[in-house]
Amino acid sequence: MARMSEKKYETMMPKRNYEIFPGRNKFYCKGHIIMSSSNCVFLVTVMLIIGTSTLFFIFDCPYLYKELSIAIPIVGGWLFIFVMVMLLRTAFSDPGIIPRAGIDEASYIEKSLATNEPGVYRPPARQLDIEIKGKQFKLKYCFTCKIFRPPRASHCSMCDNCVERFDHHCPWVGNCVGKRNYRYFYLFLVSLSFLCIYIFAGVVAHLVLFRTQGSNELRSFVSALRENPTSAMVAVICFFSVWSVVGLAGFHSYLVSSNLTTNEDIKGTWAARRGEKCENPYSTGSAFGNCFQIICGPAYPSLIRRREIVVTDLPDYCEAQSTAIDIPKPPILNHEERQTQSFPTMKKSHLNKETYSDDFKDDSNLGLLKLSSV
Repeated sequence: MARMSEKKYETMMPKRNYEIFPGRNKFYCKGHIIMSSSNCVFLVTVMLIIGTSTLFFIFDCPYLYKELSIAIPIVGGWLFIFVMVMLLRTAFSDPGIIPRAGIDEASYIEKSLATNEPGVYRPPARQLDIEIKGKQFKLKYCFTCKIFRPPRASHCSMCDNCVERFDHHCPWVGNCVGKRNYRYFYLFLVSLSFLCIYIFAGVVAHLVLFRTQGSNELRSFVSALRENPTSAMVAVICFFSVWSVVGLAGFHSYLVSSNLTTNEDIKGTWAARRGEKCENPYSTGSAFGNCFQIICGPAYPSLIRRREIVVTDLPDYCEAQSTAIDIPKPPILNHEERQTQSFPTMKKSHLNKETYSDDFKDDSNLGLLKLSSV
């Protein structure tokens, strides 16, 4: 009973939006951090960046500092800090989640789209036509969120949310990439490309300088690899990582200059079809203007308000308990008052002595019979 009452009172306590969020996201630090449900690949990304950079700073930077310049570890440290800040900002921020419609809002949308013909039932339309800059757009209805998705928005199957200007779901950063965190994702890719190239060049310079200390070039280089196995391992990791990172950064540089998203590029939303020219209405007309709009544009507020307190209505059993508590308790009575209260209409003057004696005899006979049967 105590546990049931505790659960009932827990439902009465006010909660914040992130505690009752319907999506699959995970919240940390009391709702300040939002991520996807699976974060294993994100942890691998963090470990690779931190581990490779730490090995470079411990085993390569001291030698390069003595032989070349003090600027090498300073520039490397600045690049590492910038990469980690952009990565965490991308992973821990709201990508632009659109709140789901409430019960009243969803019913209003259904009623507004339903047909008014008597005796005829037709399901409401799942598309809404709008016009932007003289072009027609079709807003698709989301059955999960019960809303018409804005232009360029899409529903992420991993996080189970509709995201504004949805680009893609990136498991390497552990979050969706959308309107609110795309700039940080792009800066993360560009800075990570520079960091990979910088570390790879620094390790190669370390091995080449160490190789010059030997007499034979081929033998000395092999001996340099044997005497610096950590540097060789860092060089191999950077060599295989730099191709994918630089290629991905170049692809998103093209998207930024064209003001496109990965989702639109894959689907060919603004591609020419059947000889008809189709222009992107969101493009400013120049690559510089598109880059400035995406990278230096305004910071958009979060729509889900995950830290806002939600006050729910009291359930029915709480009202029943409150009314029961207001009822006053009966007073404590002694033995004489209980007898008078149990027979309020009966008085000794109205009772007949014969009835008392007859009842007493009947009770005594019944008692004797019970004792004899025992």
